[in-house]
Amino acid sequence: MKRVDDFRLKLGSHELVPIMVGGMGVDISTSDLALEAARLGGVGHISDAMLPTVSDRRYNTKYVKNKLQQYKFNVANADKSVVQFDLGLIAEATATHVSRTMERKRGSGQVFINCMEKLTMNAPKETLRVRLRAAMDNGIDGITLAAGLHLGSFALIEDHPRFRDVQLGIIVSSLRALQLFLKKSARTGRLPDYVVVEGPLAGGHLGFGLDWAQYDLATIVVEIRDWLKEQQFDIPLIPAGGIFTGTDAVNFLEMGAAAVQVATRFTVTEECGLPADVQQHYFKASEDEIEVNQISPTGYPMRMLKSSPAIGSGIRPNCEAYGYLLDASGNCQYIEAYNREVAAHPDAKKIKVFDKTCLCTHMRNFDCWTCGHYTYRLKDTTVREENGDYRILSAEHVFRDYQFSTDNKVALPA
Repeated sequence: MKRVDDFRLKLGSHELVPIMVGGMGVDISTSDLALEAARLGGVGHISDAMLPTVSDRRYNTKYVKNKLQQYKFNVANADKSVVQFDLGLIAEATATHVSRTMERKRGSGQVFINCMEKLTMNAPKETLRVRLRAAMDNGIDGITLAAGLHLGSFALIEDHPRFRDVQLGIIVSSLRALQLFLKKSARTGRLPDYVVVEGPLAGGHLGFGLDWAQYDLATIVVEIRDWLKEQQFDIPLIPAGGIFTGTDAVNFLEMGAAAVQVATRFTVTEECGLPADVQQHYFKASEDEIEVNQISPTGYPMRMLKSSPAIGSGIRPNCEAYGYLLDASGNCQYIEAYNREVAAHPDAKKIKVFDKTCLCTHMRNFDCWTCGHYTYRLKDTTVREENGDYRILSAEHVFRDYQFSTDNKVALPA
């Protein structure tokens, strides 16, 4: 019976264990988690979501404090169009996080960065260009383009000296999305080095509507695989979403996938950035506590635990401090929802906003508990202690279990 370790992922000159740990923001995919995946011979991701905020937490910088001070005059103003990021500081924060991570890299694996197109920051094209180029400048092994179609992303970096050196991949949820990306980026004369095919059971933002349950990852993978073969494109496919055991992974590898991307089981590891008390919520979740809703201001549906403190929270928009989801006109769907509720309840000391959430603030505070569909199975991957809590795992334990397990088994910690 085959194991994941019987296969290898080939990216450029590198031969890797075909396990990619997905990029989870904000600071959930920590450097420690990505570096452990790389040490073990696979691919780990850090995330570029809200890096100035992450830098403040990890490297004692003051980006958030200084930005809030600069725009403090605008806090009570419903119009946030004046709130801008300093692109030099965005580059600086990205450089700090990437360079510090890459300096610590050990082993034969790779460290990639997950880059969200939907992180618009009141200047979508300009901030995306800066984030991509700063990551390349500072030695990142690869970039996974996420949360958006990224139709113009290759063009933003095609003149960079590492454009053909860095591994570049795209996350799609349909053949149509991949076709659009390839058509738009064809002018650069460069194909993606890999394609992550993210199915309907993935965590966080989904590339599907609320009809997500009508789709199937294996079906999408086969459709894309066959089309690529027909077009004679040799691009490695990496399925993601709902791959919970090594056997699940082997099933995709045997159908022609080059690797698998996994994340849910790594949310409850010591190296993950989630606080220990939040990890216990993940362990204790039942299947009916997991929902797909539309509270994200990005416009994408999002899977999370129903008990997330972010749901229904009516906090004042913190764009002066954060503002990562402000569009090119300085708007955000949460600001609109918040102002609507304030107008409807002018005398209320505290309001509730259920249709949208201040994603920046709640992701920063680990109060938006995004999760994969199979989060309710996490309790079956560990042991329960006498105090009722579940034992946090090591990333190496989870990685090795994917790498060597068979028969749909999950190895419990010793």
